[in-house]
Amino acid sequence: MSVDQGNVSKILSVLSHPLRREILLDLSENGESSFTDLLNLLKVDTGKLSFHLRTLTAFIEQTPTGKYKLSRAGESAVRVIHDVESWAEVADIEQRATQLPLASFQRRTIAFLIDLALILAITLAITFLPMILSFNSNWNFVPEISAVVFITLGLLWVYSTLLEGFNGQSLGKRLIGLKVVRTDGKKMSYDHAAVRNFGKAFLLPFDVLVGWRIKNATFIRYFDKFAGTTVIDLRLQFTQCKPSSNLNI
Repeated sequence: MSVDQGNVSKILSVLSHPLRREILLDLSENGESSFTDLLNLLKVDTGKLSFHLRTLTAFIEQTPTGKYKLSRAGESAVRVIHDVESWAEVADIEQRATQLPLASFQRRTIAFLIDLALILAITLAITFLPMILSFNSNWNFVPEISAVVFITLGLLWVYSTLLEGFNGQSLGKRLIGLKVVRTDGKKMSYDHAAVRNFGKAFLLPFDVLVGWRIKNATFIRYFDKFAGTTVIDLRLQFTQCKPSSNLNI
């Protein structure tokens, strides 16, 4: 069945006005609103509100008490509005993400190895130092090796989550000049840091492989995409912000 594109254009034209979208969203949230309620909400004159309500005839209806509510078409229109708002937000995030001074895979790897070496040293100290001091010659290395791996990965996750959640930088990233940021531009949080570092600590091969298949330089690891985070190179950021020294005199 063919769709009348003229009607589609008319519907999109009705929904294109922000004030009319606000009316529909208000009715969706409150169920019913009087003319006065809408006047107080929108801060417009009665003539303008009456015009927009007439334009929305296909999407709203009046109750026996004279209040306005959504029709079935209006409920569908609200879902469309929410979908478009989500698409707009995603598009904006993707645009901002492409403008970030992204850190290279090599520099991220170096920072990771620094952090891993630090945590491994701490783990070895925790695990073997008491045994050395006890002068116990009957060591069972197999369970100790598995314990080293388990403790190292657990500490790596906690360490990375705490430091990156606090200011976006582990010690390795600070030394290399990298920083974890959210792609939506909001402040880094412990929740986002915990998610992105779970993949790094416990599922690294899977994390990197799936990230490689995404083929998006913003998300080298899959758990970065899942958490909405990425890693930027602060040196590149400084270079981009640094004013040119070639001044026209």
